[in-house]
Amino acid sequence: MIRSMLLVLTLWFSLFDVQADTDRLHPIDVFNLEWASDPQISSDGKSIVFVRNFMDIMSDRRRSNLAMIDIASGDIRPLTSGSANHYAPRWSPDGKRLAWLSNEDSGTQLWMRWMDTGQSARVSNLTESPGGLSWSPDGRWLAMSMPVATRAEPLAKMPSKPDGAEWAEPVTVIDKMVYRADGRGILPDAFQHLFVIPAEGGTPRQVTSGNHHHRGTASWTADSSALIFAANRYQDWQRQPLNSEVFRLDLDTGELTQLTDRYGPDTSPAVSPDGEHIAYIGFDDQHLGYQVRKLYVMAIDGSEKRLISADLDRDVEQFRWDSDGRSLIINYTSEGDGKVARIDLDGDVSVLSDNFGGTAIGRPYGGGSLSVASNDTVAFTATTASYPAEVAITHRRGRGFRRLTRLNDDVFAHKQLGSVEEIWFESSHDAQRIHGWIVKPPGFDPSKKYPLMLEIHGGPFSNYGPRFSPEVQLYAAAGYVVLYTNPRGSTSYGHAFGNAIHHAYPGYDYHDLMSGVDAVVAQGYVDPDQLYITGGSGGGVLTAWSIGHTHRFRAAAVQKPVINWYSFVLTADSYHIYSKYWFATPPWEDPKEYLRRSPISYVSNVTTPTLVITGEADHRTPISESEQYYQALQLLGVPSVMVRLPGASHGIANRPSQMIAKVQNILAWFERYAKSERSSHE
Repeated sequence: MIRSMLLVLTLWFSLFDVQADTDRLHPIDVFNLEWASDPQISSDGKSIVFVRNFMDIMSDRRRSNLAMIDIASGDIRPLTSGSANHYAPRWSPDGKRLAWLSNEDSGTQLWMRWMDTGQSARVSNLTESPGGLSWSPDGRWLAMSMPVATRAEPLAKMPSKPDGAEWAEPVTVIDKMVYRADGRGILPDAFQHLFVIPAEGGTPRQVTSGNHHHRGTASWTADSSALIFAANRYQDWQRQPLNSEVFRLDLDTGELTQLTDRYGPDTSPAVSPDGEHIAYIGFDDQHLGYQVRKLYVMAIDGSEKRLISADLDRDVEQFRWDSDGRSLIINYTSEGDGKVARIDLDGDVSVLSDNFGGTAIGRPYGGGSLSVASNDTVAFTATTASYPAEVAITHRRGRGFRRLTRLNDDVFAHKQLGSVEEIWFESSHDAQRIHGWIVKPPGFDPSKKYPLMLEIHGGPFSNYGPRFSPEVQLYAAAGYVVLYTNPRGSTSYGHAFGNAIHHAYPGYDYHDLMSGVDAVVAQGYVDPDQLYITGGSGGGVLTAWSIGHTHRFRAAAVQKPVINWYSFVLTADSYHIYSKYWFATPPWEDPKEYLRRSPISYVSNVTTPTLVITGEADHRTPISESEQYYQALQLLGVPSVMVRLPGASHGIANRPSQMIAKVQNILAWFERYAKSERSSHE
């Protein structure tokens, strides 16, 4: 109890204490961050509407408004304001109207702005939250998706309660394989279906049916008569979690035609401007932990399917048809850096810009989106290690980007951020080249010795990159050299590198991480007796694994980890995926393999003082995983503390104050076990 109170007090005073180093980033500055997302360029390429995201310090929530940029002048004007969330802006095909979604009034509704007059109005009266807006080419309709409730019969009939009696809440009966999700809890009895609604407002018409989900954004055929969409409509869809096909739905007759038929995901279909082709993303499912997302094109009737990104050993994350219909604008990530590129129908790729991404506020993950105008201008979110996502443009035959917004200049103009330096090194396991980044404290002096913090990404099939991260910058501002890397298993380095941990995680990636620490220590400015380690989710797994295999770290912070694979695959929300793709067999068939790869099996080796931090509403890596580890450490007498974030899901840093609490508690724990001469670097 006393330790917990000390951690809370450390957080409280660090938030509000006036400090001398005002030019450094402070925890309270998190509330001042802004970032752009979902930039939508008008068809004539003259204007961009984007979502301007910010942190509301009074509600402790992320909020979003819409703003518009005149590309020629650079003028930025707000279209919406206030503490409601306004998002998903979509231009009409002729550019005369703008549709978007907002929770400003009576739940989430469809709103419309007439660009000639600036008039805006709510044009729907929906009872459920819509998503996936798309305009029909003739401008008369909008397609969207919404949940449709199903009626479940009770398992048992209860007697009637007397008038005025206060009985317990009725039981919840679950008979679905997928019944809860992180961030949402127990899922309602409903299926996601497609609707069309008149663009001027009116009654939405449900156009899909059945006990299947129809998620994502539908694409319209050129004559506005049909929708092209992806769905898993197989009878055993719950047992084929990645499988889906592309369908065509005739809106007049209701005729549904399946256009793809291979085992694996076929997703995100989009009709070409001339209406002749459909592009989509997918892969042949091999039940591998990591499978490269590829780009395909087929004729509008589903014939002549062909893979066009065969020579690109990277995930095609998003795409948009170019105005000529003979090429597509795509984004992918290579070696941790987001790319905007053009790919023609023969598969030739030309990179248009680097630095795509920046919307994953917190740690240096990717994210981002793009849109394309008829004049070949591409709008997208751009980022560097110095700023989160901004609106930028590039051109189909260009190279590089032009930044249009500077949303955080008011914050960063008087702040010195930690410098970010790229590093490559060889793994001690097999000399595999590993990529990483070193973040140095503001005012770095190479003649001094600094503590080193190793920060490990999750996934594990994910990647870090040279992107702005408030968490990493706060660690650097506190005086740490921070190392983050992409060990084997990280995406953006190709199929073979990503699958180097298939059915073997954690394992050799541990050697990659330790080799990274060795490489930075060899630089000469790190105190080898002042090493610290942390990471979240998959990074929490590797943190716990590492301290079970080495005693080199003075302290560790294990964030939202998996500690016991046997219990995890039977309690996590996506349990139908993990045992099928990450292990060769279910846990009851080979429990030794599950335990061999579990950090709990090596907990008796741990002597490192360890903080365990997790969200109490985490359904991805349930809190029982953290509790197992903390209680084992307590039984072993290892100095340890558990920090629980009330109401937080797996994204424990989603609320600004919780991001601050996460960072500050980790720093407080590390400071507790710092050497007494720690101040020598300051």
